Parts: sequence; C-alpha cells; structure tokens
Amino acid sequence: MKKFMLTVLSFIIAAVIGGAIFVNQAPQFGASAEGTSLERIKKSPQYRDGKFQNASPTPMMDESPFLDKVKIFSKFIGGVEGGTPEGKLPMVSLKKEDFAAVADTGVAITWFGHSAVLLEMGGKRIFADPMLGQRASPVSFIGSKRFNEELPINIEDLPPLDIVLLSHDHYDHLDRGSILKLKDKARHFIVPLGVAAHLVHWGVEANKITELDWWEDTSFEGISFTAAPARHFSGRGLSDRDQTLWSSWVLKSADKSVYFGGDSGYDTHFKEIGDKYGPFDLTMLECGQYNEAWKYIHMMPEQTAQAHLDLKGRVLMPTHWGAFSLALHQWKEPITRLSAAVQQHNISMATPIIGQRWQVGGPIPQQPWWKDVK
Repeated sequence: MKKFMLTVLSFIIAAVIGGAIFVNQAPQFGASAEGTSLERIKKSPQYRDGKFQNASPTPMMDESPFLDKVKIFSKFIGGVEGGTPEGKLPMVSLKKEDFAAVADTGVAITWFGHSAVLLEMGGKRIFADPMLGQRASPVSFIGSKRFNEELPINIEDLPPLDIVLLSHDHYDHLDRGSILKLKDKARHFIVPLGVAAHLVHWGVEANKITELDWWEDTSFEGISFTAAPARHFSGRGLSDRDQTLWSSWVLKSADKSVYFGGDSGYDTHFKEIGDKYGPFDLTMLECGQYNEAWKYIHMMPEQTAQAHLDLKGRVLMPTHWGAFSLALHQWKEPITRLSAAVQQHNISMATPIIGQRWQVGGPIPQQPWWKDVK
C-alpha cells in the first residue's frame, strides 16, 4: 500500500512539474511585458498593487455560498443540454474578391462568430478580435470547440488588413494560430497595455504595435482609436492574472462612429463612454457566456440592451455568441433573451448570419436565423 501511494504521489508531482514547465515554455501562453512597455504599465492609473484593476470593485465570482459555486463548475464536466447546436449554423461563404475595395465613407461589417468582426471603415480594413481557431484553448484537444468547423473564408484568403484590434488576451479573443497567419497580412496592431509582449513573442514586429491605456487614443490614416474602460480581467497562464489590460474601443472616421465592447460586465463606464464619445452609429456588445455566478465580468443580455442605451447607440450588433460554448446556458439563449430586451426598449438590432457583409446605415440584417437551428 505504501509503495502504491508513493507511486501515485510521484505521478502527481511529475504531472504538476510537467504542467508548470509546459505553461512556462509553450509559446501559446505568450510572454510578459518588459522594458518601456513594463514601465508604462507600472505608471498606469489602472495598475495598482501589482496588477490591473477595474474602476469598480469586481470580484470574479458573486457572493453565493462556496458549495453553490462548486455545483456550478461541476456542470461544466457534463455540459448543458442545448449548449451547442445540433447542426451547422448558417453561413455565407466569402471569396477574396468580395473585398475588392474599401469605400472611403460608411462602414461595412462582417461577423465571423463570437467577437471576431471585420470592419471596413474610412477606407481601411480593421479586424477586431480575430480569433479564428477551432478551440478557445491553449491546446488543440481540450476546450470549447467552434460550432462550425468552417470559416466564411480561409485566413489565407483574407484580403490585406490595415489594423488588427484586440480587446484583451483571453483565448477566445486572442489566438496564437490566427495571429501567426495574420501578422504579415496586417499593417499594424492596436492593443491594450501589456498585450504587445504576446504578439512580439509570436513574431509580430514591435514597430507594428501600438499599446494604449484607457482614455488614450491614436490615429491611423484618418481613423481614430480610443481605448476605453471595460469591466473584466486578463491572463493566459497560471501566474499572469491581470498583468495585461482589457479594453473596449471607440472608432471614429470622418463620417461614422463605432463602439467595440470586447468583454465586460455591466457598470457605469458605458454611460461615461456614451457621454464622452457618443452617439454611436453601431455598438458591438457581448451578449453571451454569462452566469449569475460571474455577473460582474460578463453582462446579462438585458444589461447588453441597457449598455447600448447608455452608449447612445443607434444600431446594436450582439457579439460573444454563435461560435463557442463557454458558459452553462443553451447556445441560443443569449440572442433569445436579448431579442426580447431590445423589443421592449425599441432598439434596432442587427443579427447577421456569420459571414454576411452588411452596411451600417443601410438595411439592417434582422432575420432570426437561430430559430431554424436546434
């Protein structure tokens, strides 16, 4: 018995050591900021007590009893009935020729599922949170798998990009495999403080990256980008929690104004951003992967509608749904609840099919396509 216990203990120790080495060495976990970037981080008003912090106190989990939290996370093991669609989601297949030219005015939007959005704005192509991998995970065999294996267009066939815009470094928003395929297609990367270290580690040239703190802005050939607050957290490994900043983004061209929310719990920052930069022709706000247990870092769908109103938005396009199951709700519950909320508030909501290219200010895609998918 003693020998058996020693053998088991040895395996456990070896697994822990092996896991730690893997996390420290595997490139997909990224890298830590250093040099000038690290100095900027330390001077940031958002960086306190050795980590980035939200504007409001933000516990990762709510105040429910510990055993309730254990029960919640135990459900992840078995999954949720209806958590993933039984069939493929409808999708528009695209070719490189579909992106022949970018108009100097207006905004064209192509949603790739979850939070990946290609914007054609002010004569530029901007890919926000281009997570185009198969799993929201650091490894290929564990983690939530994309509902549709196919993308609207292969990454290799995408047209040249002017900007890759990132909201934070979580795996469902920042994917190493996607960056490796996009790094030579994109002219520039605009990211929150600290995120550049990951990109440089993966081969992106440092002079192609601009890092911003909240309320800082930069311009790129006629388009302004402002990093704005979000209520969330960051980290890709075991020891880097909140060492990079998370942001939402305000984009303005000569004739249009767009808000990209990334991930966020509901808070007063939406109204503050709306007062400073609104109104917005389009808001892109998360509506999925929520739970009452982590309500401070992911909005409920009804709060998504309220955030849109706070931002003084004209059209709302929900994101953070339609690609991965990262919570315990059914896959179509977010859009079902949000549809009811926007109807109550008389909000115009765009619900494009994945890959459907549409013009902001033109006809709004509003087909309830999810109702035809089990």
